Amino acid sequence: MTNFKALHSQYIQGEWRDGSSSRTMENKNPYNGEVIATYKAANLQDLDDAYQSANNVQKQWAKANPVVQREVFEKAVAYIEENHETIVETIIDEIGGTRLKAEFEIGLVTNMIKEASTFPLKMDGKILPSPIDDKENRVYRMPVGVVGIISPFNFPFFLSMKSVAPALGAGNGVVLKPHEHTPITGGTMIAKIFESAGLPKGLLNVITTEIAEIGDNFVEHPVPRAISFTGSTKVGKHIGEVAGRNLKEAHLELGGNSALVVLEDADIDLAVSAAVFSRFTHQGQICMSANRLIVHEKVYDEFVEKYVDKVSKLTCGDPKDPNTIIGPLINERQVQGTIDLIEKGIKEGANPVVKGKVEGNIIEPVVFTNVTPDMDIAQEELFAPVISIMKVSNDEEVLAYANDSLYGLSGAIHTTDVERGAELAKQMDTGMIHINDGTINDEPMVAFGGVKNSGLGRLNGEWSLDAFTTFKWISIQHKARQYPYS
Repeated sequence: MTNFKALHSQYIQGEWRDGSSSRTMENKNPYNGEVIATYKAANLQDLDDAYQSANNVQKQWAKANPVVQREVFEKAVAYIEENHETIVETIIDEIGGTRLKAEFEIGLVTNMIKEASTFPLKMDGKILPSPIDDKENRVYRMPVGVVGIISPFNFPFFLSMKSVAPALGAGNGVVLKPHEHTPITGGTMIAKIFESAGLPKGLLNVITTEIAEIGDNFVEHPVPRAISFTGSTKVGKHIGEVAGRNLKEAHLELGGNSALVVLEDADIDLAVSAAVFSRFTHQGQICMSANRLIVHEKVYDEFVEKYVDKVSKLTCGDPKDPNTIIGPLINERQVQGTIDLIEKGIKEGANPVVKGKVEGNIIEPVVFTNVTPDMDIAQEELFAPVISIMKVSNDEEVLAYANDSLYGLSGAIHTTDVERGAELAKQMDTGMIHINDGTINDEPMVAFGGVKNSGLGRLNGEWSLDAFTTFKWISIQHKARQYPYS
């Protein structure tokens, strides 16, 4: 079994080495504050080394036999399966995720790698006709070259792999910068997996650093042609601006404020279970989490009663305990920001029918009723176990409430009339929506992404293949062409 916690260095040019910065960074367990590791941050020279390495090795990787490329991904899946328990323990210690969350995340990762393993065999092309006699037009699908990837702290193993594996599968080199709070699960663990699977050394590089050390250079560097970012809307807007200024394609998966709708004909027990899962999985630290529950007045009281009962039974505490459902938030700053929003919600007139205590980085569930769309707790993304419930009387109000948001990532509608649900779904301003299910869904072959402040572009399946490839037109004039002058 690999000791992933020992991977507290940079992975550059196929070597494990310290960063060149004088800045020292600490990696802490968010539950008990224990220091997992310290490491020296990467600086601008390390960043350049990483990009140049990816660029140099990519050219050989793109020429490799696609069957050989596919075998690397197959070996990566096998390596994860062999080290499953150690990976679970690492996710629990570094992220504060529960065992349930860790198992869920590993399943997402392996499915994503399996999908990416098909990409080398999909780098196809077309022969197209021409209005010019004796001309053959060939259009080839090509790797973009090098992809820069920045991942967040909440689902770092998966949200890094969501771009890393498809980018590699499409023949690209990669430089990955994980979040400074999750350098192992979001970065070095992925490097170790692919190193063990036989990926050519130097093709995948992982740098762990802070923005204060490298500024915008991760995006501005001349080597990467595409940037894939998952994180906050504020940072995503800045990255999109910098990428656009440098004529780089940006794929941005940003924040969310998803609505879960319960209509009057819904299966209430199912809706309650879906709503609890959609809010409290990983302490609500998921971009797709349901921040707002929009419930029809005819079933409002029944729903709230059953929802509160189920939420009140959720266990909070040590994520190592297999019975724990709600563990810690990632850091004190997230905790304080959540406390401030809770207090603001109360001042605005929302009713906290459930209000747990705060201990360390653990916030016990908070359930607000009497919430109106104009309140901050209904407008802001809550990356915590806090939920707002709103009452509506008809479909017009459902749409008005659901669409009254700057975000548009995910959503859900519960109804026994699935066609009614589908018609409402078409009118909701969101990139994804699920009928009679939760808001948290991500499948390796289905388009994933949001609208408005929730991001740009789509990933997964053919959409990831398009995101990390470009097209080259090569024409062949088989017989001499007659030009208008010579």
